[in-house]
Amino acid sequence: MLRIENVTKAYTPAMPVVKNVTLAVQEGEIVCLLGPSGCGKTTLLRMVAGLEQPDQGLITLSGQDLNSVPVHQRNFGLMFQEFALFPHRTVAENVAFGLRMAHQSHAQIRARVQEVLALVNLEGYDTRSIFALSGGERQRVALARSLAPNPRLLMLDEPLGSLDRALREELMVGLRLILKAVGVTALYVTHDQQEAFAVADRLVVMRRGQIEQVGSAQAIYHTPANRFVARFLGFQNLLPFQSAGEGFAHQLIAGRHAVPLHLAGATSTSEPYLLIRPDAVRSLGCAPLPVTTTTADEILVTGVVQALVFRGSYYQLIVSSVGEETQLRFDVPSQLMHAVPDGVNAACLQSGETLWLQLDPTALAIIT
Repeated sequence: MLRIENVTKAYTPAMPVVKNVTLAVQEGEIVCLLGPSGCGKTTLLRMVAGLEQPDQGLITLSGQDLNSVPVHQRNFGLMFQEFALFPHRTVAENVAFGLRMAHQSHAQIRARVQEVLALVNLEGYDTRSIFALSGGERQRVALARSLAPNPRLLMLDEPLGSLDRALREELMVGLRLILKAVGVTALYVTHDQQEAFAVADRLVVMRRGQIEQVGSAQAIYHTPANRFVARFLGFQNLLPFQSAGEGFAHQLIAGRHAVPLHLAGATSTSEPYLLIRPDAVRSLGCAPLPVTTTTADEILVTGVVQALVFRGSYYQLIVSSVGEETQLRFDVPSQLMHAVPDGVNAACLQSGETLWLQLDPTALAIIT
């Protein structure tokens, strides 16, 4: 439905904000532009909206070149972090704004306002003042206003950014359900990975004005394209693959426990790194390593406990390789910790003690 082809935008000649970006969005799809501040995601969104003009490249919607279409004729919905609600107008008057601009009749406006307020679970809020609403309710009013004119494309720029974490967690799933119920095609901008995972069908990870990786949340989480994507997702366990000689890396790569079969042949890149996701721990116990027959799906390592921090449903476990400075961080489910003999008070779970970890091979990947 939406095609962005070789689009570039620069405010200074030597430093393009968006550089040769190409992307296709299918009808009814929610695509999230994800990346750190300054990566170009909002500038790209503004060019699609018509608020900025690309220096080069083409943006089309259903085959129509948008570069010559004025903003007000594109029939796009826009929702920003600040919500931009009219403080002197009621909820219904805010939602009806775009409908009045389209010169719809009073009856049509009234019916559509009621329809979208019901969609965002705000029935009966018609006459309320904006000042009488919570942050989450204001967010839903802004969404209702954006959806009311039945936009061809809905664009959302950090729509949950001004809300606290607890409210964001509550609203992000509801937001996806609403967008899917309407069936609107959406381009969504955020720097928050968890928000992107919860809302989007497909993620576009950006850095320095360019696309680093495109894929589903599951694909990007399990196989990040490179170290930047892995680091941006919060993964810290990255070990140089070629230089491994001792400690964890030795035991994982060159020791008696072989590299998993799905990683075989993945070392052809010039600077490969081994990624171990924080959810990799399958089981653990007190050293020495258990006597077992090595299989292709078994990865066993030993380490010295540096810290064990209770985080509710899981423990954050930080271990270092024996005689090395390499550290790995794992999020271990509480039930696994309590399965260790004597529970979380087991001697080998104290700082400075040695324990063994069995890792899930599917939680390992070779990246560059």
